[in-house]
Amino acid sequence: MERTLIGMLTPSSNTVLEPYTSVLLRDLLPRVTAHFQRFTVKEISMRDEALAQFDPAPLLEAAQLLNDARMNVIAWNGTSSSWLGFESDRRLCRSITEVTGVPATTSVLALNEALARTQVTRLGLVTPYLDDIQAAIVANYQAEGIEVVAERHLNDRGNFSFSEYDEQTLADMVRAVAQSRPEAITILCTNLRGAGIVPALEKELGIPIYDSVSVTVWKTLALAGLDPSRIKGWGQLFQDSRLAA
Repeated sequence: MERTLIGMLTPSSNTVLEPYTSVLLRDLLPRVTAHFQRFTVKEISMRDEALAQFDPAPLLEAAQLLNDARMNVIAWNGTSSSWLGFESDRRLCRSITEVTGVPATTSVLALNEALARTQVTRLGLVTPYLDDIQAAIVANYQAEGIEVVAERHLNDRGNFSFSEYDEQTLADMVRAVAQSRPEAITILCTNLRGAGIVPALEKELGIPIYDSVSVTVWKTLALAGLDPSRIKGWGQLFQDSRLAA
């Protein structure tokens, strides 16, 4: 049987991205499966110790372990470059491909591609992060020509705690951001329960919503040569013709 194996580099304290990724891919089983390798991430802040968690060395080691199982594509399923700077993810992807021979992407690069392909310049931002992390994210998107016209954040240093916010809390944050009528809204964090609320909120608000776990699945499928539109019922991301593989 021909299979497509998708590798996900996973923050150690994350409990959302693995089950949600698996559910997103449910209808593609058993030919398409996701596989996960963790490395230490326990706090999201600007403290030196927290920033050091995203040194590329442990991610590359995790990528090599994943590739013992012959992945077709590997993704860093996390959003650190949104505050560290997008170039950090571009360098990481180059390094992953160099050490594994496998195409690579990240949650943030996938999001940025979706925003570019749908020509979004006015973005709504929903995150769990601290004030200074949120400010850095806003500044990085501003430098790319994308204005964050409205944002909400939980001011939490997490990372485990991010998974404990319920869908209603996130939906209320999305609705608040939507009042400024952005061209798209992102739920930016792979440890938030955002993917499941997207379809109903898109119908209610009339605004595309890009969840971090979902965009990672979207891009990894495309990199593996598969049609993301095979994912049904999880929002416009997978059905928009502008985002077709």
